[in-house]
Amino acid sequence: MGTSLEPTHIDFPAERRPDPNHSDCRSVASILARVGDKWSVFVIMMLSDGPKRFNELKRMINGISQRMLTLTLRGLERDGLVTRTIFPTIPPRVDYELTDLGRGLQQPVKALGEWAMTHQDQIAAARTRFDERNGG
Repeated sequence: MGTSLEPTHIDFPAERRPDPNHSDCRSVASILARVGDKWSVFVIMMLSDGPKRFNELKRMINGISQRMLTLTLRGLERDGLVTRTIFPTIPPRVDYELTDLGRGLQQPVKALGEWAMTHQDQIAAARTRFDERNGG
């Protein structure tokens, strides 16, 4: 007996309407995009032990450009996770520091960073296996 081309399941559920309890998904996604961004994770990790100056952060975060660090700090400041303090010295000194809200992210971000560091070899091996299987 061959495969039948007759439809066997023709009862479709009623059209689903958007759940009003999920209306905040877009704003949550925006927040997760900020705090889950690789540069934001590094900045939060570096600021976890106290305020830092811009160039100090730049030296500590290998591979980040001046422009990307500026954009990341501005985004974190806009979201209320980092404060920027200008000291009236010559030349002016600018420090960046986690806010109370930002300090609340320290543990989850630190755990994520530590997990990534611990498992980087396993991830690299999995990527290699995947690429070999898929002609990558």
